[in-house]
Amino acid sequence: MQPEEGKKSTAGASKSGSGEGGPAPKILIADDDLQSVELLEAYLADTGYEVRTATDGEATLRETQQWQPDVILLDIMMPKISGFEVCKRLRANSSSRSIGILMITALDQSSDVERAVEAGTDDFLTKPINKTELLLRIRSLLKSRQNQSNLDRALAYIEAVERGEK
Repeated sequence: MQPEEGKKSTAGASKSGSGEGGPAPKILIADDDLQSVELLEAYLADTGYEVRTATDGEATLRETQQWQPDVILLDIMMPKISGFEVCKRLRANSSSRSIGILMITALDQSSDVERAVEAGTDDFLTKPINKTELLLRIRSLLKSRQNQSNLDRALAYIEAVERGEK
């Protein structure tokens, strides 16, 4: 049995996961294993994150282009296109380059970690996943992305001031 493609859910509404009162951060779970997807969704329950799923590499690329998630929980061993290749393609595209990518896999060899880093992942977790560690890493990726956005805005402002614009 496969998870429902592009399934939408809001993982709880008790907290705003963004910490800024803005829209809830968007998390894409990309995994072909229904049990893994259900576990990750359960871990994300009551976080305030908006969650969608994709069951293979092609669907992950499509969903990323259409929905623009803030973080992708990306399984490495997926049908059609591997997580390694998905990560490379996302990093090569300017519209998805800044999305936080947390690779999740049963692979645990140092060479797998090296391949994930070379593909452009931001972080790497080995199954079985610890809920506290997962949530901490997601928050760190979201904070890093927010800081990058703030830096980009500040640099754009400085450049505009230097050009004499307001």
